[in-house]
Amino acid sequence: MREIVHVQLGQCGNNMGSKFWEVISDEHGITPQGQFAGESDLQLERLNVYYNEATGGRYVPRAVLVDLEPSSIDTVRAGPYGGLFRPENFIIGQGGGSNNWAKGFYTEGAELADYALDVIRKEAEGTDCLQGFQIVHSMGGGTGAGMGSHLMNRMREEYPDRMMMAYSVFPSPKVSDTVVEPYNCVLTLAQLIENCDMVQVLDNEALYDICFRTLKLNGASFGDMNHLVSAVMSGVTCSMRFPGQLNCDLRKMAVNLIPFPRLHFFTTGFAPLTSRGSQQYRQISVPELTQQMWDAKNMMCAADPRHGRYLTACAMFRGRMSTKEVEEQMLNVRSRNSSYFVDWIPDHIKTSICDIPPKGLRMAAAFVGNNSCINEMYRRVGEQFSAMFRRKAYLHWYTNEGMDEMEFTEAESNMNDLMSEYQQCQEASPDDGMEDYEHEQ
Repeated sequence: MREIVHVQLGQCGNNMGSKFWEVISDEHGITPQGQFAGESDLQLERLNVYYNEATGGRYVPRAVLVDLEPSSIDTVRAGPYGGLFRPENFIIGQGGGSNNWAKGFYTEGAELADYALDVIRKEAEGTDCLQGFQIVHSMGGGTGAGMGSHLMNRMREEYPDRMMMAYSVFPSPKVSDTVVEPYNCVLTLAQLIENCDMVQVLDNEALYDICFRTLKLNGASFGDMNHLVSAVMSGVTCSMRFPGQLNCDLRKMAVNLIPFPRLHFFTTGFAPLTSRGSQQYRQISVPELTQQMWDAKNMMCAADPRHGRYLTACAMFRGRMSTKEVEEQMLNVRSRNSSYFVDWIPDHIKTSICDIPPKGLRMAAAFVGNNSCINEMYRRVGEQFSAMFRRKAYLHWYTNEGMDEMEFTEAESNMNDLMSEYQQCQEASPDDGMEDYEHEQ
């Protein structure tokens, strides 16, 4: 079946990834020891999308865990699901990425990358029909950003025809974890534009807002935020793992969502999200899911979809529901908010329906949208980048590792090009290219 190889890098990637495996194992009825304890055969049927079967009926995640320092992987190992993973798939360096993109891309990370690629290759060769790779990392640090970019480069060379999907945590608008975040982020973005097929843009501040405003959690932890992301990650691949009325896989999603190859940065959302206290006061129905799914407050990155226009969107519903109702709701969204969709694409929304809902819910929906409002994030990071780069601050840390100043300038111009492409798409009208079209006729 269509298998996925999961790669998680750096502290952020390993925290998010370990939460994701908890959610997926729970959905499929896999215990922390790797044994199957589910109630339904459907949970077993397509387990091989994410798991390999080992001897004695043990199921092992097809995951590769990479970090340049041991601390975060030790935490995963010591956690409840630490015994689930294959010991050889923990790839640990000793030097540390030290928030330096050049360390991850050129020196420390490049040394460890050969070893990581061997493990990835081994996992990929053990599959029947590899659908693609799912990479979880942050864009502000050294390992997730620098080594993540390096690995994607190398994987793209080796597997040019497989899907590459990244869940990337962008720097937040107000809260910054590291000072050199803008540098690392812009350098990674330039690599993601070239080497990745789909990038789901996430951001801690938006996730925190969802936890605080919608879920009413006071003092939300990273665990709560990672749980939100895991719900989307499992929603995106649920059609490959469970039977449904309208299926969707990574390639179908990419074909429908990406009008031009460079414009593959998506905003994501999940519904239903309710606070514990108010769950019994609302009925979860298709209109309710649709309303929350398209809500600006529900987006997991700090970009407001009302400030841009949707090029395309993908709505992945889960649970028993009528296809007619789903189609009607999507048509409603389009006709009521037509000004928020570009004019030159007639049908903007791809839908898929999977029969099996997430554990504990009657129905749910994951949302992935390609919206030009993502420019807000690039613009913000770009301003911080140019403020520091103008004074050549912190540059010596990067040049000492063998980087050239030109790489910074190229990465910045690459990001600016992407911004202007999104802007053009937002402002284009259906008749824009008509003269050339008629001329060709």
